[in-house]
Amino acid sequence: MPWLIPANSASYVVRGTAEVLGAIGLDEAQEATYRTLVAVGAAEVGDLAHRLGVGEAATERALRHLERQGLAAQASSSGSSRTSRWVAAPPGVALGALLTQQRHELEQAELAAVLLAEEYRAEAAEPAVHDLVEVVTGASAVTHRFAQLQLGAVEEVCALVTGRPVAVTGHENAAEERATARGVTYRVVIEREVLTLPRGVVELTAALARDEQVRVVDRVPTKLVVADRSLAMVPLTGRDAEPAALVVHASGLLESLMGLFEAVWRDARPVRLGMGAGAGVEVSAPGPDGTDLQILSLLLAGMTDASVAKQMEVGLRTVQRRVKGLMEVAGVTTRLQLGWHAYERGWVGR
Repeated sequence: MPWLIPANSASYVVRGTAEVLGAIGLDEAQEATYRTLVAVGAAEVGDLAHRLGVGEAATERALRHLERQGLAAQASSSGSSRTSRWVAAPPGVALGALLTQQRHELEQAELAAVLLAEEYRAEAAEPAVHDLVEVVTGASAVTHRFAQLQLGAVEEVCALVTGRPVAVTGHENAAEERATARGVTYRVVIEREVLTLPRGVVELTAALARDEQVRVVDRVPTKLVVADRSLAMVPLTGRDAEPAALVVHASGLLESLMGLFEAVWRDARPVRLGMGAGAGVEVSAPGPDGTDLQILSLLLAGMTDASVAKQMEVGLRTVQRRVKGLMEVAGVTTRLQLGWHAYERGWVGR
């Protein structure tokens, strides 16, 4: 709804754009005074106070501040009257000078920030042990930190999931949907017990529909989530105690946790959505499915990832994700090795 501006109150005239001059040191009253003075050209203190709807003392203080800033000046009235009139300095000149000064001060502050950052990096080149881990206590704090970790991920989130959630259940993890929508890849290993939970299959189906990679094992050694291989979170308490978690920053401990995840991931079995009338969740032995074999055949025929995606009418990320998955199953690190492995295993013919 637009503002309604009473004709007899200049204080309302500036309200829609109030305080935009705060960056140069004017408060709301001072800005209103200057704008009114610019509008009327020249005015006495009493006239300005009436237009602004404030007392003369407050108007006088605002004018004196504007005078010190070079934005207003007194001009004696003609005739025998001793009453002074105030005039506004031209905005283009007066405000331009203040803005130039402000820019200079900001540049100096920016330079100081750069120097301080360099000094901080020099001091923190070898971070103290207590800076590598943080303890988060309480269900609310754990939930918040868990969401932060996922929302801050750029490339990949890896997780080990048990059938006993500590603070956040699958359907409460809204951060997961937001992260996958941004293109973050999820690799998740779940305990078989998860499939027996009331909402286990529903949540798993939703994760698979978001193109997450999910595998299953009988038991995972611990709950774990790792974001971009640079930040991890593990629980500190048992099921009946107050929720608490350890957040681990880049360190040897984080590398060990990532190694634990990769070991569990290699031994786990892929989970896929079943097809047909009896569609459901399928746990399959590691190895390529029909789509994987078709992608492999086209790549071995010399097609690029983009050409394969177009030929099969799937997304480029889907092709790349499946190739990466096959490399993990095969235990290789290059596509050349994958091609050799595919022939040796009989996945594709010569």
